[in-house]
Amino acid sequence: MAPAQPLTENDAIEMDCLLYAIHRKYGYDFQQYAQGSLHRRLKGRLERSGLTCFSEMQYRILNDRAFFEIVLADLSINVTEMFRDPHFFKAVREHVVPKLAARPFVRVWVAGCATGEEAYSMAILLQEEGLAGRFRIYATDFNERVLHTAREGIYPIESIRTYTRNHLLSGGCGCLVDHYTARYDNVIMNRALKEAIRFSDHNLVSDSHFGEMDLILCRNVLIYFSPPLRNRVIGTFFDSLAPDGFFCLGTGESMNITSWADRVTRAVPKEKIYQKKETPSPSGPCCDTVIPSADEPVPPGVMTP
Repeated sequence: MAPAQPLTENDAIEMDCLLYAIHRKYGYDFQQYAQGSLHRRLKGRLERSGLTCFSEMQYRILNDRAFFEIVLADLSINVTEMFRDPHFFKAVREHVVPKLAARPFVRVWVAGCATGEEAYSMAILLQEEGLAGRFRIYATDFNERVLHTAREGIYPIESIRTYTRNHLLSGGCGCLVDHYTARYDNVIMNRALKEAIRFSDHNLVSDSHFGEMDLILCRNVLIYFSPPLRNRVIGTFFDSLAPDGFFCLGTGESMNITSWADRVTRAVPKEKIYQKKETPSPSGPCCDTVIPSADEPVPPGVMTP
């Protein structure tokens, strides 16, 4: 692959205008995403669409909603698979779940859930560890297209070999086939899993905390954010954690370069799994959003399967 061309001054100005236009017109704010990643994604769409500059792209985005949806998909972070990084799920299974099991009900937030594989993986893991009926997973993303796929829970059957291997390496104590039904060229996640997950629209850039969670997963998302945005989003997660709650990042991410590093402890050696210290949040108590128990009404905007 040829090295990416440096961002010229004109490109930078046009891209800034494009991102402002997207925010003003559609409400999606990418202005604090890492510039290098944004430039590569937008440049690729520019070339595939036969456009010559970001100004042309801006005009088309503002006047063609369908084209904007294509660009939005380009800017979404959708690389995922079931039990991705099996060593991480094994660590959660062995070190985190035993502590969560002592709680009467467990709430999990999978932020940036993409097409849902990680949320279903966590649901399978919690069921295997004896928490069936005692947990709820809230899986969020800003892209409605990927959320639709996640709610459907239908995946290509050719992925199952990889998913099965990952599940086994993660310490899976049952057979992955017990959790889905094969139909033609696809597999469909079982109803019990779907009923345990609530998929909803939530934008990490612009939306506030999501309630009091026992476990939050946001893996391989923050690497696409600028340092100031990354710090602010981690603050949102911190405000969303219950006392002694757990927070998980991706392999290439770290709490150490944020202002929140001294408010968590490393819960699992060699894994990016952190636990909230019992200290008050600098932004004060969180009371704007309340996540209900299993028998309470679902919050507005959270769709049921």
